[in-house]
Amino acid sequence: MMARRKLLSLAASVAMSILPACQREDVKEPLKISGKVFIFNYRVAQATYVITLARNGPLPDESFAVTRFENPAGGAPIETRTKIFPFWQKVALESPPVHCIVKGKPYAISIQVVDKDGRLLQAIDTTLTSTLDQTIMPGKPLVVGPIYTPNPDVFHADGTRDYAQESDCPATPPGQAVVN
Repeated sequence: MMARRKLLSLAASVAMSILPACQREDVKEPLKISGKVFIFNYRVAQATYVITLARNGPLPDESFAVTRFENPAGGAPIETRTKIFPFWQKVALESPPVHCIVKGKPYAISIQVVDKDGRLLQAIDTTLTSTLDQTIMPGKPLVVGPIYTPNPDVFHADGTRDYAQESDCPATPPGQAVVN
């Protein structure tokens, strides 16, 4: 009976010494991805990347997320810098409007979490693949102004409508599989 208690006590001691080590690994990365999506707002004819990060550990009071979104239209990545407030448990990172999104194509996203001096605290690299294509979007906003007035460039006085699509997007490169 005494040997059994000693064995249980030893096992509990080993378990207690291992658990804190597991917890410390999570703290190395103060943020983790909790969601990512393309938002297609057909009313204003704009699409944006949105990445949500969940707090996973402490950050300095003055922290920033420097995010580079692959530009679906080609060219240099689109970069944003977002201040992370100490009381935020979730951090939403949104790109400016993007164009030429292709369904099924993975787009690269790079996030660097830095302190006020620019020192790297965490790096996150991921991709985002859209389930929709830019072709679902009208070429012009459907509404204008703060009260959602129908856009006269789309809804004409004679009752006709012009939902013209964007036509300045690059063609899908050869070999690029587009998922339907």
